[in-house]
Amino acid sequence: MIQRDLVDSYNGDMAKRDSMHNAQCLAGMAFSNALLGIVHSMAHKTGAAFADYGAHIIHGAANAMYLPKVIAFNAKDETAKERYGEIADFMKLGGETLDEKVALLIAYLRKMNDDLKIPHCIKNYGADSYPTEQGFVPEEVFLERLPEIAKNAIADACTGSNPRQPSQEEMEKLLKCCYYDTEVDF
Repeated sequence: MIQRDLVDSYNGDMAKRDSMHNAQCLAGMAFSNALLGIVHSMAHKTGAAFADYGAHIIHGAANAMYLPKVIAFNAKDETAKERYGEIADFMKLGGETLDEKVALLIAYLRKMNDDLKIPHCIKNYGADSYPTEQGFVPEEVFLERLPEIAKNAIADACTGSNPRQPSQEEMEKLLKCCYYDTEVDF
């Protein structure tokens, strides 16, 4: 439902918006039963971390920005990679190998972010979550707060259900990937 209806709902199609209300309800029930992972942990801990700079990172936008990076991180775990492959197959994204399927899933999500006007990284996160050349979180402030944000994200209740448990160093690297929009190669 989300794959089919989210972008059109965003663009004002009221029938698609109605469908998205149902999809949101189903997703909420699934979240309650399956728990969440580090994408939510990271979104929880970055949301208000920069409020003193005039804004906060909206939770849904944070999840959308971070999800492609978290998938790349988690896909280093073979079981998670297989599950992402199943998701790509269900979405009919193509690909022959698991690596191709994961790459197509990530590309799909990044394009959806483009269609929804959600930036790919914190560095370009502007007012009302729109992409901008320079977002409201200065690099030096992000780097100064990074160790504490990473520590808090690891301690978040959602982290325990993630398929790959990040160390402090890995969480900091992952958050840097989410700030700069760089490849997750660890």
